[in-house]
Amino acid sequence: MENKEDFDNFLKNVDEISKMVKDMSSADTSSQVKAMERADSWLGAAKLTDSKQQKGAINRTVINTAPSATVTAPLTSASAPGLSGDPGASQEAFMRMLEKDAEERRKRRKEREEKAKDLKARGNAAFTQGDYESAVLLYTQGLEELKDMQELYTNRAQALIKLERYNDAISDCEWALKCNERSVKAYVHMGRAQLGLRDYAKARECYEKILEIAPEREAMVKDYLSQVERTERREREEQRAREDCQKAEDEEEEKENKEEEENKASMMMMMMTGGSSSSSRETQVGRLLQLLRKLDTPHQMSLYYCGGLELLTHAIADCTGQTIFRLQNGFGIIHGNSTILSCLLQKSEDPCAEELCLAVLKLWSTVCRGNETNQQLLMEWERMQECVMCLLASTSEVVRYECVSLLIAYTHTKEGSGLLVDKLDMHMLVEPLRRCMDVRGLDTRVLNLLESLAQEHRFRHQIREGLSPILSPFTHRLRNVNGQHKSTLSLYTSVIGHLVYDSGIRKSVASSQECWEAFLVAMDSISCEDRDDLLYPLLGLMINLATEHTPAIQGCAVVCSSRCCALLSDPSGGIITRAVGLLSRLLPQCPAAVEEAVVRGGAVKKLLRILKSPGQESTRYAMRTLAKCTESSVEARQQLSNLDKKLQVLIGLVGEGEEHVAGNAALCLGHCVCEPGVARALLDTDCVLTLLRHAAADDNADALQRNAAIALAKLCQAEPRHMTRLRELHGLEILHACMKLIS
Repeated sequence: MENKEDFDNFLKNVDEISKMVKDMSSADTSSQVKAMERADSWLGAAKLTDSKQQKGAINRTVINTAPSATVTAPLTSASAPGLSGDPGASQEAFMRMLEKDAEERRKRRKEREEKAKDLKARGNAAFTQGDYESAVLLYTQGLEELKDMQELYTNRAQALIKLERYNDAISDCEWALKCNERSVKAYVHMGRAQLGLRDYAKARECYEKILEIAPEREAMVKDYLSQVERTERREREEQRAREDCQKAEDEEEEKENKEEEENKASMMMMMMTGGSSSSSRETQVGRLLQLLRKLDTPHQMSLYYCGGLELLTHAIADCTGQTIFRLQNGFGIIHGNSTILSCLLQKSEDPCAEELCLAVLKLWSTVCRGNETNQQLLMEWERMQECVMCLLASTSEVVRYECVSLLIAYTHTKEGSGLLVDKLDMHMLVEPLRRCMDVRGLDTRVLNLLESLAQEHRFRHQIREGLSPILSPFTHRLRNVNGQHKSTLSLYTSVIGHLVYDSGIRKSVASSQECWEAFLVAMDSISCEDRDDLLYPLLGLMINLATEHTPAIQGCAVVCSSRCCALLSDPSGGIITRAVGLLSRLLPQCPAAVEEAVVRGGAVKKLLRILKSPGQESTRYAMRTLAKCTESSVEARQQLSNLDKKLQVLIGLVGEGEEHVAGNAALCLGHCVCEPGVARALLDTDCVLTLLRHAAADDNADALQRNAAIALAKLCQAEPRHMTRLRELHGLEILHACMKLIS
């Protein structure tokens, strides 16, 4: 098949033949006859097409000089019964021939599929090893075996993109879409190929097409579209930088043609003004180029490079300056300088080594600030990991400060944060960063950096096994809330809060007995004026950790529940919400904590007060906590029925609360109606109708429907007079239908 039209015809013919064979195998005689007629018509049309195509050409048909006995034997009633005059037998023989042919084709197809899959696997291996030429060859061989295998086209397109054969890659993606018009990979690779050709509009069209096919891939498409935007912006910046460089070179050439005295006077004026007062953009660009050329001079004193780097940093005033620095090999000039490298690796004993390190770090921060291309080039330098480790371990606090500042500059964009995590070994950097936190003033900078990095799931994954350097200082701060680290506790809590989004880290922290003991110390130590700033985020972290069931949590649950009950009277609504949220996680893990909260903590009265006040999140937590208390404690059920004799709060929440609140309210109601006198007190309420509505609703969640049905059954069992009302509402049939949920 030489072109797309041949391929389309091939697929169409395969579908037509498959349908004819299926109809011939049908038990319906009329379908068989119609299929035979279609087959005769199709074969006749095919022969006519072949004769037209071969007219005037050389006849290359080879005569079979040794025909098989099956073919040459005369058709008799013994060899082919009924062919001479029995149409049914003739049709049956034809069907057997078609089935045999179909089976042979199926076997050959399967053999070709196996070969194609093997070639695809070998091509994938070659691609992984970076041998893209071999990968293309293997994928091509696979397509010779199986031309309608979509994966071979998309895989070959990916290899072709690596070889920068973008037009060939686009062609392969088009063929893949003929095999499967909803192929996401085909549109992804086509978009990459169009991006390689710098056709940004078509690249966007390809990525936006994915949203029509797979709307759930919105996040992925957004990333690809951002990549297109960044590439297009970088091209504009580089084009502008080249134009400015050309203008500056033209201006410099013009200056060289002037008189020597005028040239000297001009240079003297430039040195006196520092170049900052010049309004000519070409003059600024020319000065930048001149400084880069002077810095590209080996074996100079450290002071020479230090001054040049400082001037260069001041000369880079905007994005164009950053681009010129990159295009004029600015990174290579610095990285290839042995004097500068020795200082960065902290191996130089030169008195100016510290100043030179600071000059380089400030320059890097300037050229990388907001410039993703420059950020990537710097991080791809093979000595960058080593330099960062050495700079963070420097004896100079100022050098460490500037190094951390450089890393923070990366975290201002999501792409920059990703570059740090991908290019640097975060597991190795955690310990040097921890040592930096011992320096007052630098600790806040390091925590800001860690807070940004902790939002990257790849960072969390890297440090999962090396959490101690971060967790140990955190517990120390918790035990010394009123010490010198008080100002950073909230920020540190935020860092740990982001880290525990990783399930492995969350389980590790939740299992730390030392950490939970430090939580209790901090809850006692935090003063009233600091509660919103320190206690509020700390309670949020504890709520997240309490989703895990660990011995450490269970061991501290009683004391922690007592602290939370005390906080239920706090004047801050946010503190109350989080305290009751923590209670809702602790009580299910420890029966002793329930008794502590109910008997000594006065939890039932406080929870009932919260439920009477507006606040969706606090209501959800409070209702869940109260349901657990009434489930485990007779004292809790008695207190609740005494405080609210007709359980109006619970009935109201069952009727009008959101799904989870209503479900827990129904559960709590079911616990309470079993207490003596409670069901009788509800005779003049609408609790039967309220519960029945939820039990009868088909669109309810199973938990809400089940809890409502159970509460209704317990109510009628405790007080038979409720059964009369239930019969009036035809509720017995509804309860019977709910038995499947209860069982």
